[in-house]
Amino acid sequence: MAMTEKKWTAEVAAQLVGKTITSVSFMSEKAADDWGWSARPLEINLSDGHQLLVVADDEGNNGGSVFTTYDDLPTIPTLYTGFPKS
Repeated sequence: MAMTEKKWTAEVAAQLVGKTITSVSFMSEKAADDWGWSARPLEINLSDGHQLLVVADDEGNNGGSVFTTYDDLPTIPTLYTGFPKS
């Protein structure tokens, strides 16, 4: 495993391991528009008050979908609002 992968795995684990998902929702149309996005991704709220926001890439260019290992929910979709108004 490359040092970069080890570093990031340790940093992510330190923040996420042991946390509980308290709620999920899709980003509001207003928030997506504020980000300049046409996609409304899933927002995952954690027990420590932090939030995971699913994005299309590391630069946050748009909301993204989540692939899962659930047979009855293989993909958590991104909801589209059309092109940003701003």
